[in-house]
Amino acid sequence: MTSAPAAIPEELDQQPVAVVTGANRGIGYEVARQLMRRGFEVVLGSRDLAKGEHAARTLGGAGGRVHAVQLDVGDESSVSAMGAWVRDQLGRADVLVNNAAIHYDSWQQAQFADLGIVREALETNLLGAWRTAQELLPLLRNSPRGRIVNVSSEGGSISEMSGGPPAYSVSKASLNALTRLLAGELRSEGILVNAVCPGWTATDMGEGGRPVSEGAASVVWAVVLPDDGPTGGFFRHGRPLPW
Repeated sequence: MTSAPAAIPEELDQQPVAVVTGANRGIGYEVARQLMRRGFEVVLGSRDLAKGEHAARTLGGAGGRVHAVQLDVGDESSVSAMGAWVRDQLGRADVLVNNAAIHYDSWQQAQFADLGIVREALETNLLGAWRTAQELLPLLRNSPRGRIVNVSSEGGSISEMSGGPPAYSVSKASLNALTRLLAGELRSEGILVNAVCPGWTATDMGEGGRPVSEGAASVVWAVVLPDDGPTGGFFRHGRPLPW
């Protein structure tokens, strides 16, 4: 899925800011790169600040504006510190891409699952996205085009579910539910909230899949939706997926 970079709308007279979690590598890194090409200033969240700074230097070499921040979405104090930095240093956030995720536990079955691993997956994949959204909502409400994109997976589609990695699948199904709740609550404020499955991509978690650029383009599609675009949906490559 490729397209020419879209122009920033006139109402965004200042450079819009996108916060991308888990962005020092893989899908998150490529989402950050594609958003910079479209004119966004990017806040690159990374649990390991040194790795985030290295990624930011690489992206910044392309001529865009990117800032690395330490961000562990499973740590409330880390999320709060990130939010304070964005408010104090940039004064705005227009987009949140909840990309950070852990535990594609393909070695487990639900009947025998280590519930400690399930708990860790929920802490990052669900609650991490939830607390990050809550932290940035005051800024997103001030944006003329607020967007939240939750990077999900078809593995979280309940209607298609018959097995698979239990911690990952349950956490992504829960993330989809959060997407629906936030979309319904924020619709009247003009904030669009969608879940996107980037598909099986050639990342550390998905070796042998399609190019990362294609998966990231699915996510970016939901970022640059027009104001009358869908909200509360679950998509891959701009097409609806079953819940």
